[in-house]
Amino acid sequence: MDEKIARINALYHKSQSEGLTAEEKEEQDRLRKEYVANVRANLRGQLNSITIENPDGTRENLGEKYGGLPK
Repeated sequence: MDEKIARINALYHKSQSEGLTAEEKEEQDRLRKEYVANVRANLRGQLNSITIENPDGTRENLGEKYGGLPK
């Protein structure tokens, strides 16, 4: 993932200084979409692993309760 982020940044800086070719624009768009999908998947995993303790002492896994919601 670090290599993809570095490439996204390199393409951004190139777009600001000299512009991108059509192929580079497509690559930049694809890499950005992959990055966002990865961030969303990581966040979803973190949220699905949250467990809360109710006042009565029972534990409730929010991922099991709400994890099936539309993405």
